[in-house]
Amino acid sequence: MNKTLSHLYANDPVNAKRIETDTLFTGKNTTDYSGFIDRSIRYIEDFQLLDPVHWARFVNQFRIHSDKDGKGGGWKGEFWGKMMRGATFTYTYTRNEELYKILTDTVEDMLSTIDGLGRISTYTPDNEFIFWDVWSRKYVLLGMQYFMEICTDENLKSRITDSMEKQVNYIMSKVGPASEGKTPITETSNFWRGLNSSSLLEPVVRLYDITGKKEYLDYAAYIVSEGGTSISNVFELAFEDKCDPYQYPMTKAYELISCFEGLLEYYRATGIEKHKIAVLNFGRRLGKSDITIIGSAGCTHENLDHAAARQTDTAYQGIMQETCVTVTWMKFCWQLLMLSGDVQYADYFEQSLYNAYLGAVNTEKITDEKLVHERCADAHPEALPFDSYSSLLPNTRGRGIGGLQFMPDNHYYGCCACIGAAGCGMIHKEGVMLKKNGICINLYIPGTVKTLTPEANEITLKFDTEYPVEGEIKITLEMDKDEAFDLDLRVPAWSKRNSLTVCGEETDVSVGYNTISRTWKNGDTVTLKLDMRTELLRPQSNPRDILFRRVDWGHNYVVPEVVTESPDARFHVALRRGPVVLARDARLGENVDEPVDILFDEDGYVALSPCKSAGFDTIEEFTVPEKGGKSFKVIDYSSAGKTWNEDSRYGCWLPTRK
Repeated sequence: MNKTLSHLYANDPVNAKRIETDTLFTGKNTTDYSGFIDRSIRYIEDFQLLDPVHWARFVNQFRIHSDKDGKGGGWKGEFWGKMMRGATFTYTYTRNEELYKILTDTVEDMLSTIDGLGRISTYTPDNEFIFWDVWSRKYVLLGMQYFMEICTDENLKSRITDSMEKQVNYIMSKVGPASEGKTPITETSNFWRGLNSSSLLEPVVRLYDITGKKEYLDYAAYIVSEGGTSISNVFELAFEDKCDPYQYPMTKAYELISCFEGLLEYYRATGIEKHKIAVLNFGRRLGKSDITIIGSAGCTHENLDHAAARQTDTAYQGIMQETCVTVTWMKFCWQLLMLSGDVQYADYFEQSLYNAYLGAVNTEKITDEKLVHERCADAHPEALPFDSYSSLLPNTRGRGIGGLQFMPDNHYYGCCACIGAAGCGMIHKEGVMLKKNGICINLYIPGTVKTLTPEANEITLKFDTEYPVEGEIKITLEMDKDEAFDLDLRVPAWSKRNSLTVCGEETDVSVGYNTISRTWKNGDTVTLKLDMRTELLRPQSNPRDILFRRVDWGHNYVVPEVVTESPDARFHVALRRGPVVLARDARLGENVDEPVDILFDEDGYVALSPCKSAGFDTIEEFTVPEKGGKSFKVIDYSSAGKTWNEDSRYGCWLPTRK
């Protein structure tokens, strides 16, 4: 067996199965990035994850059962586990021992909340298994499981496992087939026909991996058999591959992706090929039908709606492109990349990272006092680390707090604020991965990555680059021992003109993974040059669709409706330079709603001129030429809109006529 993979998954029962099922593997790398990626990761760690007050407040919701009355479908129980997952991912990058201690302390705190029935829940026993109870319990389990991956205390790991078994055993005693006098899992929520509850599948499978106890795998099989919702088997729909996910009868994007991530874990545990096919079908169709140019989904609130074709719809003015969806899609792409080795999922991950995700980071620590005081007059205004929604057409950031919940002490938090850290925490996991006979490079970020070769020898990859600002990437290999292995380099689908040299000798290069097989020596170099021309993008046209996006909350029913293309939808353009989408911002002194008439060449590329006059932090800034000698300025999407008001009104789909 490959020495690296044997070393990688030693004493790791959750991930050890991946040797048999997956193509690429996330190593236990030591990563040291520089530049704005490193600053972003450490900003979130410092702003959010190192604050013990948050952790104590989230745990307390379980002690006082703060969702006990179920009014409004409380989901305060999700906060702890969501943030724990992101925190453990972040810790594997920063290796900050202060963070590790805080996480250990909060896990101990959470373990103390278990009741005599074996429950850890924000709902009381006489009012449980409704609304978001199972969903929140799922996140408690996931938070504990991901902590176990970084935990060095075997006694604590044993106690966590004992707690999780008690939690799941209690759920199994109450939730199951109606023929056994239990409540079916798809009927344990008042929303989305049980889609949210069915995502319990993921931690149940992972608990089986940890314990090896067949009853948990059997329970996972039961959840799969229920099909995700009470009205339709979404897993079968994906396997049959006859429709896109936005055509499923339940289209809540975040929850739907979560269920399929659970099905992926079930495939890894069982090897049942049908489920692998269903997961890959779902991911492929979702990417084509609903992922927008900034790498998120859902242009109608938080629901799938054929967003790839509907992203320039001028008729809809509500919230869209939820950060929970962005991060969940990134994590799903990471999983699909490991499973299949299909390079498109690395492309998707990068698209989300440099646009929707980094754009949502609240770099200015804006607090929306008006919004929270409208909901709770006695609220304690505080900045959250992430914005919840991202606009495509000219609008503002800070248009709402996704999943806003007020706690009894009048402090508040939101779902997107909790999930966000997982996004930056995944970057180093995706950046350099391992395969059975080599190393695969997916992201080109300045810094160093220390990992292992197939023979388990240490190797350091040094990245000298200004990517994504510039397209040249030089990689130097530092190693003590010569070794023959494959080095895979990703060339993104948008990059049409490329060059590749290995130790000074030019070699063929193409879109996708380029495999270099040779005996590598200390000091060897690889230089990749990507196409950084700016491409003019136009929207897809789709005159008519049937969408499941209007919710009848009183009947928990998503109503199908015929939607026609907005008259002005096709009269928009966007600019993409490398992986970065460019946007207008009112802070540049121009009217971002003013139609543009961009000058482009016969191949659809625009000759931009670099400039530096914004007066605020950006990654990129350019002047865009227009026909007739006019011009306007753009910046990278992730830097746009950061004041969360009209002062920085922004947009990336630009109107071309009034």
